[in-house]
Amino acid sequence: MPTPEFVLELRKKIGHDLLWLTGVTGYVRDGEGRVLLGRRSDTGEWALVYGINEPGEQPADTVVREIKEETGVDAVVTDLVAVVSSDRVITYANGDNTMYMDHSFLCELKPGGNAQPFVGDEESLSVGWFDPDDLPSPLAKSTVERMAIFRRYLENKARGDVHAIFVTDGRMI
Repeated sequence: MPTPEFVLELRKKIGHDLLWLTGVTGYVRDGEGRVLLGRRSDTGEWALVYGINEPGEQPADTVVREIKEETGVDAVVTDLVAVVSSDRVITYANGDNTMYMDHSFLCELKPGGNAQPFVGDEESLSVGWFDPDDLPSPLAKSTVERMAIFRRYLENKARGDVHAIFVTDGRMI
């Protein structure tokens, strides 16, 4: 679903004014360490799976739902990687202005679930597994930024540090 119904209803009232939304991003790894990406139909760019949190929906549930809807892959959340607020306004082609607070999650394949990606909805042109050191292009700017956060988290985790990454006083911690 490209735009959630609750956003469409809000837009009827506020027009194109700035709307603050909660988003989720999923970094899904398979057993070979590859990451799941989708080529977006709106921009043609490759991106991590992301979406908007529905009212009352838990962010971890949102990311699992988005992964399934967009790629057909069954995933489970293993780690909260980061909670980061956008510092820029995104203006969509229709004039809507939005900013996001993103919850980034590390995910793995659900045992016994589907691991073969397929285009699950109109948001994607194609989907697939990629080596994190050999990603397709063009990559969405948000994916480049979030991949850096996921890499940092995975490096920290390999050293035993599993605290979520956040920004305070302008510094990423």
